[in-house]
Amino acid sequence: MNLQEFTTMLAQEGYENLVTIEREANGFLDTHTHPFAAKALILEGEIRIQYDDHDKLWTVGEIFQLDAEVPHKEQYGPAGVKYLVGRK
Repeated sequence: MNLQEFTTMLAQEGYENLVTIEREANGFLDTHTHPFAAKALILEGEIRIQYDDHDKLWTVGEIFQLDAEVPHKEQYGPAGVKYLVGRK
């Protein structure tokens, strides 16, 4: 999916406040939550997200989605990660 298709999809689904996030190589965030739902397109690098019984790695071109208030952990790949995220 290209960037234009992704931003159009976000708008159609009610996601606003688009933000580009960049995280450092081999970094991580321990268990935390967000007060918003998020849908993101990986632009560079990779991110592993662990929540409930899920443990998945997302790479360039893939989309991840996370509901509000879901406790999760994040780990960033050897090149870090950059993604465009919409929030609602």
